[in-house]
Amino acid sequence: MVIELVVGAFWAMLPAYVPNNAAVLAGGGAPIDGGRTWGGRRVLGDGKTWRGTAVGTLVGFALAFLCNAAADPVGSALGVTLPRFSTLGAFGLAFGAMLGDVAASFLKRRTGRERGAAFPGLDQLDFVVGALLLAAALDFAWFTGTFTLPVLGVVLVVTPILHVTTNVGAYYLGLKDEPW
Repeated sequence: MVIELVVGAFWAMLPAYVPNNAAVLAGGGAPIDGGRTWGGRRVLGDGKTWRGTAVGTLVGFALAFLCNAAADPVGSALGVTLPRFSTLGAFGLAFGAMLGDVAASFLKRRTGRERGAAFPGLDQLDFVVGALLLAAALDFAWFTGTFTLPVLGVVLVVTPILHVTTNVGAYYLGLKDEPW
């Protein structure tokens, strides 16, 4: 039962877990803030680009439909029942993850942190909050059926561990400038 809960929570979050990684790989291009400042600081910074946001959202959205197609065979192989994604729920998770990351960048700039500076807690959960809020707003029935309280609990515990692990890995592979 615990294994099914953890696997199901991870599966349900895949469309939110992947977009920021895809955005890093597709990064570059015009920054969302256009170089504008507010109070003497960049609004977002060069790391938040239109291309990265679009590619990240599209990759997460497409992944949800790949997961839908693979849910039965993967679930059977693992001996678990895996959740499926509604169209609006999938979009909410993917785009919401990107919006959460953009919002965190905004908060970092307002608190005087430069691009890449650590902000413990926010760095690990910004995209989760954005993804869950937008998915709930766009398809509440799907959201409440998928993200039960136990699933949300697993997401909030497992995500920071996954986030730190993947960021350290990306740092050592030369894909990120800092390990957080």
